[in-house]
Amino acid sequence: MIDVHYWTTPNGHKITMFLEETGLPYRILPVDISKGAQFDPAFLAIAPNNRIPAIVDHAPAGGGAPVSIFESGAILLYLAEKTGRLLPTDPRGRVEVTEWLFWQMAGLGPMAGQNHHFGRYAPEKIPYAIERYTKETNRLYGVLNKRLAARPFVAGDYSIADIACYPWIVPYEAQGQKLEDFPHLKKWFETIRDRAATVRAYDKAKSINTQATVTEESRRILFGQTAAR
Repeated sequence: MIDVHYWTTPNGHKITMFLEETGLPYRILPVDISKGAQFDPAFLAIAPNNRIPAIVDHAPAGGGAPVSIFESGAILLYLAEKTGRLLPTDPRGRVEVTEWLFWQMAGLGPMAGQNHHFGRYAPEKIPYAIERYTKETNRLYGVLNKRLAARPFVAGDYSIADIACYPWIVPYEAQGQKLEDFPHLKKWFETIRDRAATVRAYDKAKSINTQATVTEESRRILFGQTAAR
């Protein structure tokens, strides 16, 4: 059994998408980040960066004590290696997938995240910041669109690279983007959206977080952190 410490964010969706795709048994332990649950000492013991997702695998390969992992990219790699699924075994194929996994982790996620913040959540609308991150998101969509021009998925076959990228494209309208401007990306997006595992993962999210509104208190919790918290 795998415990998934989860909330309904793009990074959280990555893990449930993978688990639904592979059929690994898991249970969701909601971490309501809008109420500060990410600062609970028990959660910090497995996720010292106070961010979701994190997992605890109670049946790791080779046996022994449970294994805990934080950071969504590390979790995807761990689960892919555990199951032998969604990650090529040949060196060249593995490099391709990990390149695009890291591209998402270092580029698409952070830039789209800043796009969301300044466009939707910042108390002061700063035109330069909104334009900066909207344009950078657009550039990254273009990179992905070009990549998908000659292949159905990011690294050929469906993989953890696709699972990592997809949830960050879901809120494309909030990011100021139009999928019609990126036809190859649009086709890829719709293909993944319609996968049975994706549908199941997002259906679970709807039952866990029924009120996604950011209040003043949740804004303080989410965006006011320092080293001293």
